[in-house]
Amino acid sequence: MKITEGNLLIDSIKLECGEQLEKINIHYHLLGDINNNPGKVIWICHAFTANSNPADWWPELVGPGKLFDPDKYPIVCANIIGSCYGSTGPSSLNPKTGKPYLRKFPLVTFRDVIAAHQKLKDHLGINKIWILIGGSIGGFQAMEWECEYPGTAENLVLIATSAEASPWVRAFSQSQRLAILADQTFDGVNPNGGKAGLKAARSIALLSYRGRSSYNITQQDIDSNQLSNYKACTYQDYQGDKLVKRFDAYTYYTLSLMLDSHNVGRGRGSSSRALKQIKSNTLVVGIDSDILFPLEEQRFLAKHIPQATFRIIHSKFCHDGFLIEHQQLSSIISEFINL
Repeated sequence: MKITEGNLLIDSIKLECGEQLEKINIHYHLLGDINNNPGKVIWICHAFTANSNPADWWPELVGPGKLFDPDKYPIVCANIIGSCYGSTGPSSLNPKTGKPYLRKFPLVTFRDVIAAHQKLKDHLGINKIWILIGGSIGGFQAMEWECEYPGTAENLVLIATSAEASPWVRAFSQSQRLAILADQTFDGVNPNGGKAGLKAARSIALLSYRGRSSYNITQQDIDSNQLSNYKACTYQDYQGDKLVKRFDAYTYYTLSLMLDSHNVGRGRGSSSRALKQIKSNTLVVGIDSDILFPLEEQRFLAKHIPQATFRIIHSKFCHDGFLIEHQQLSSIISEFINL
């Protein structure tokens, strides 16, 4: 499998918040070779803490012999602005000060992200994306791209996502930000600050990703007589420590604000009106146990996107089902696009 990493430098972008972001780097992965099959490009939009190599975090769907096979179809994934995996974000140097942005990084929305990715698409010489796909906030990116630039993709696949971040989602985000802000080392000076807050924020987020059904299946204790050291508690510690090793609090805080700002209807009359502008052949997939983006939100998408197809994944793993239920997802997508 041929894997190419690249960077696109953009002079500046006028952000939706009104600020100007300058000297922007967009880091991306290209799996396969666009020249071998330029009409069948798959563009994968990554989720919250993921990177631009989908073979890392979607290994059951992306790779040789898998649903998205780079030996057959070239695959592009770009790291979003504000992240910490190569694209410009809070840890990047502010060209005006020569110091990391940290807490002074501006508010970036998914429309700003798509403005940058549109430039990357042109840079790579891609005329039309064959499959544009994203789960969770990857779905935010994909639908914003089609709303902002109708006809970008022939096929649009939206998984476990919504037209707008709900008050429920924003409440989870704020709870995570409060955990980070409670860490006194998150001071906007120390680039490594906020680690304890980040660990607590991740613990809160996991509850929304996995939900009651998943924990009750995977975190049951064998010894019914124990008084401490419960499996669910050690799991939260482990997952929090795991994220702290690969992420940073400033990035997490920034991306949570971006997540909250998502609303395809902003400035377009309404969400339903915006979705009606989508021209792609669209598949909307929901997860029956998802408590973060429940089925009603995917039904709304399918109702208002012209001639969209709606399918349901059955899972006990709630929102994270889009990362876990690869057999169901592969079957649904391959049936829809005839891969």
